[in-house]
Amino acid sequence: MSIEPSLAMRPDELTWNERGLVPAIVQDAHTGQVLMHAYMNRESLAKSLETGETWFWSRSRQMLWHKGMTSGHVQRIVEIVADCDADVILVRVEPAGPACHTGRTSCFHRPLARRLEEGALGLVSDEVDLQ
Repeated sequence: MSIEPSLAMRPDELTWNERGLVPAIVQDAHTGQVLMHAYMNRESLAKSLETGETWFWSRSRQMLWHKGMTSGHVQRIVEIVADCDADVILVRVEPAGPACHTGRTSCFHRPLARRLEEGALGLVSDEVDLQ
């Protein structure tokens, strides 16, 4: 990954949505696999930077949550990088276990569709394993 240190920014320079959140894509720093997507608010980002582990804002529970708090599968932060518009962040981590509550390595394991040669969409086989 090509990171430009001269373009470093402060958290207050991020583009927060109307609810004060920014989408966070979590990626395994060693394999490059996308592990999960969640949201951070200013407080969870500050706690993440302070502790070196991921903290998120639960939109459904309206509270902070520390990834791995109950499972032990914490995510140690290697780096956090904003996209070109500063409205999404990529959190590169060293995971201590699966990211998904189902026990899978990644939350992204449910293929929806693939394009068929005729241009129509068809279901992907259940045999596809994205792990």
